[in-house]
Amino acid sequence: MTRTTVLKNLRILDPSRDLDGTGTIVIEGGRIAAAGAAAQNQGAPEGAKVVDCRGLIAAPGLVDARVFVGEPGAEHRETIESAARAAAAGGVTTFIAMPDTDPVIDDIALVEFVLKTARDKAVVNIHPAAALTKGLAGEEMTEFGLLRAAGAVAFTNGRRGMHDTQVLRRAMTYAREFGAVVALETKDKYLGAGGVMNEGLLASWLGLSGSPREAEIIPLERDLRIAALTRAAYHAAKISVPESAEAVRVARRRGTDVTCGISINHLTLNENDIGEYRTFFKLSPPLRGEDDRKAMVGALADGTIDIIVSSHDPQDVDTKRLPFADAADGAVGLETSLAAALRLHHSGEVPLMRLIDAMSSRPAKIFSLDAGTLAPGAAADIVLIDPDEPWILTRDQLVSRSKNTPFEDARFTGRVIHTYVAGKRVYSAR
Repeated sequence: MTRTTVLKNLRILDPSRDLDGTGTIVIEGGRIAAAGAAAQNQGAPEGAKVVDCRGLIAAPGLVDARVFVGEPGAEHRETIESAARAAAAGGVTTFIAMPDTDPVIDDIALVEFVLKTARDKAVVNIHPAAALTKGLAGEEMTEFGLLRAAGAVAFTNGRRGMHDTQVLRRAMTYAREFGAVVALETKDKYLGAGGVMNEGLLASWLGLSGSPREAEIIPLERDLRIAALTRAAYHAAKISVPESAEAVRVARRRGTDVTCGISINHLTLNENDIGEYRTFFKLSPPLRGEDDRKAMVGALADGTIDIIVSSHDPQDVDTKRLPFADAADGAVGLETSLAAALRLHHSGEVPLMRLIDAMSSRPAKIFSLDAGTLAPGAAADIVLIDPDEPWILTRDQLVSRSKNTPFEDARFTGRVIHTYVAGKRVYSAR
């Protein structure tokens, strides 16, 4: 039998129950038996392993809704196993894997491959998102019913936007019938197609082609109209400008079933970080101006933006050590997303409860995952955080196979100390 574990003297933050207080968590059989002040008063069961967690915060394990993994096809960048270990180091106990693999996750055999590999090798929970269209080509829908039954938790076109509105309308209609979320990047195929950074004065100074904000706003507004037409559950995967946040607000007032996310990079970095053509800061959508960043932080704080994603996208030297315009988009982020998010807490811009909600409880709810709560009976997926520990991220600390982080040598305050999945400790910083 699994030994009972008692985590005592914690500050417990559980957005799913609006709980913020000192207490104890009791873990039995991989699930939470009790969590709160009442558990602290009951004492530890006989034979239990008792861990004094004084000074730490306990929160539901983080849920990352947008993670790119190289396997199958690009295991040199990231495997399911290495991504899981990186996730554990960042306090992420559940993540959704994008279908941008080789071959694309667009049939049930590949969904089953991801699930089986995760069961066999991963230390965290991994759920596959299936391709919305075959080969991510945007032309022919995949078999939604079969993919959903096989275990796909959402449908997406991955890094690619959708351009055929008739195919998108049909896809959203079918997704609605199967109770599935359609999660899309809002990226216009033509507008700013050659842009490699945010369009503006800085791009001109650097001699780089810019991508205008309209390249995000126009397809988003189109998607919102189609979502309203089809009554589908639509998720804007990554927005980055305040006009996009306003479009979401307007759509909600009209009754559209819409949620949205933002990359942690767009909440904590801006276009000035590109500096002297630093390709680890080349992202999609591009990093925006500081005023845009501040506006998006405000939209997160007021709940317009539902969730924060790492948008973990491992790239190797062959795709990043190139001239800025030629380098691939993307950065790793599973290990740094929480530490970066804590900057917003320490600056007083976003309450800690809202941050945890956006990184755990809310994404679990949107994608109907068994995660994001410390309620009794739930799986014991827990992250223990020291909110005040100072540390510096160095390249050799990264667990991910790829090292393309925009936070190399960054100074952080607050880090993940322990990560538990189903009651088992899968990561420890001490």
